[in-house]
Amino acid sequence: MNPLLQTDQLPNFEAFHVEHIVPAVETLLSENLAEIEALVSIKEAPTWKSFVEPLEQLSNRLERAWGPVGHLDAVKNSDEWHQAYSDCLEKITDFYTQMGQHQGLFKKFQQIAESAEFEQYSLAQKKVVENALRDFRLSGIDLPKDKQSEYKVLSQQLSQLGSQFGNNVLKSTQAWSKFIENEEILAGLPDSAMGLLAQLATQKEAYQNKKGWLVTLDFPSYLAVMTHADNRDLREEVYQAFATRASEMAQDPQYDNSENIEKILKLRHEKAQLLGFEHYAELSLATKMADTPEQVIGFLRDLAKKSKPQAEKELATLTAFAQKELGIDTLQPWDVTYASEKFKNATLSLSQEKLRPYFPVTKVLEGLFTITETLFEVSVKEKQGVSVWHDDVRYFEIMDAAGQKVAAFYLDLYARENKRGGAWMDSAISRWRHPEGALQSPVAYLVCNFTPPIGDQPACLTHDEVTTLFHEFGHGLHHMLTEMENFDVSGINGVPWDAVELPSQFMENFCWEREGIDQMTAHIETGDVLPDDLFEALQQSRGFQSAMMMVRQLEFGLFDFLAHATYNPIAPQPVLELVNQVRQEVAVIMPPDYNRFAQSFSHIFAGGYAAGYFSYKWAEVLSADAFSLFEEEGILNPEIGVKFKNTILAAGGSVHPMTLFKAFRGREPEIDALLRHSGIKAA
Repeated sequence: MNPLLQTDQLPNFEAFHVEHIVPAVETLLSENLAEIEALVSIKEAPTWKSFVEPLEQLSNRLERAWGPVGHLDAVKNSDEWHQAYSDCLEKITDFYTQMGQHQGLFKKFQQIAESAEFEQYSLAQKKVVENALRDFRLSGIDLPKDKQSEYKVLSQQLSQLGSQFGNNVLKSTQAWSKFIENEEILAGLPDSAMGLLAQLATQKEAYQNKKGWLVTLDFPSYLAVMTHADNRDLREEVYQAFATRASEMAQDPQYDNSENIEKILKLRHEKAQLLGFEHYAELSLATKMADTPEQVIGFLRDLAKKSKPQAEKELATLTAFAQKELGIDTLQPWDVTYASEKFKNATLSLSQEKLRPYFPVTKVLEGLFTITETLFEVSVKEKQGVSVWHDDVRYFEIMDAAGQKVAAFYLDLYARENKRGGAWMDSAISRWRHPEGALQSPVAYLVCNFTPPIGDQPACLTHDEVTTLFHEFGHGLHHMLTEMENFDVSGINGVPWDAVELPSQFMENFCWEREGIDQMTAHIETGDVLPDDLFEALQQSRGFQSAMMMVRQLEFGLFDFLAHATYNPIAPQPVLELVNQVRQEVAVIMPPDYNRFAQSFSHIFAGGYAAGYFSYKWAEVLSADAFSLFEEEGILNPEIGVKFKNTILAAGGSVHPMTLFKAFRGREPEIDALLRHSGIKAA
């Protein structure tokens, strides 16, 4: 049997081969279509049991077979696998479009919504039906046949363009590297970074017999150079390579995404207008908490207004320091990270490298799990012997207070070749009650790109990497600690995108508190927890250049939203022009003309954040305010932890996030906690 179709067990990654993909997808889709036609043809009035439950079974099987294909495209990419994935993505997109425009399905859901049975449904069941009816309308169910065909073509093209965009970023990132034989060029890099670059060189066949160091654009390597390299020319060269990835300005322009961006924005606009929306930003908000484009733009601009004056002061202070202490007359973008690290060390006696030995991976994981166990009344245990896609990957199970398994997750922590950059959580299996009664427990993929162990030295994380791990684990908890049993509102399914970041950003807060730090630090040589002087410096550093970081995020959010909200099909504004316009308004650091950040902005052109990047800041208002209850009642207060689990995490997508927030906090959210955590004085 095709191993991808064995969906009653965990994925058998070692057994999956590229030739399995197309037959598995074709079999699955034809069986699903046949089953759907059979369901629709039943004469009797539909009920939850006769209609919705069988549909949930089909959704579950599709997730469990197709999910690993997309996952492996991201973590173990090859040209052959990506080609098969792209070919099938077309079929999958086609299937979902067909389902979204299926009059028979739509009518059955309408019948259910109008039935007497509907009144007896749980909140979760009602939400499943309401979301389905909304999604039919957002898939063009009300359109005439010719317009439905147009919608189908647009969806197909957008799906392919998004996949191509992401693949171009990966390929372009890997196309550039610099082999260095003269150690002096790398002066300033700490031993951990030198070890990483030496290891990267030995992994490349071309350099195996040479002594040297390989700089790549994978994030651990890029960041090491930008933070520590004394050689300004090297920093500029690496910055330019990174800032021009997947563009016409790249050293290898074959992966240029410029045309893809133009096509994506054009087709999204057409899709939105086809559905009766003014522009794509309006369509995006149809499934989010935020009500109107004006509200989102106002929110971002208000935060920018509060943050920019402080960001300008922070930059002026850094510029003065760089001139006086580092001899850098004109501070350039490739100097900012380097000068900031020196400035932080000079003013706070703190650097990422000073903190790193206190955060060995094993201790950080132990701390993360202890905090999770204390707050949410669960335990986390590693399980051996589970099929994985790489030797670095580990598998853990989560048990409830009675020792019953409630969830599990794969953990893939380190950067490597042929693995997409960034960090993310994805669903491997969703929590769901089978019609015959069995409860399927959820499984998550947690993926990061941290600096790998060097030689036989255990891996130690920077504090930034620690907060990233907690962030992704927060997404994982949202997926894994759900108590929903209906597929479409289980875990993060059905959660508005501008609320999905609440649990992830909430978890980051524990990385800044003494109670959390004590659980996750043990010096690699002495075993000591982080001492008070370093902890105080760490806490002070939370506000270090926080306004500069805030306006950087607002630049991304505003560019994304305006690119979709102000799109003019007759005379589209050049993307570069819009980027510069947004920078003039909110940014304090002006990059060089060759900078092409949009060409590698995968979140919005290849991910789920189109006209939705504002969600990070929107949800941070909620997460900071939610965490302030722990600040009031006790950072590791189990009672408040269980309350958070039973409201925010348990409900999945079954209840509006604002209702859940108010149930947890007892009031509407306030922005004060976000500004306080960010070290920004409310103007």
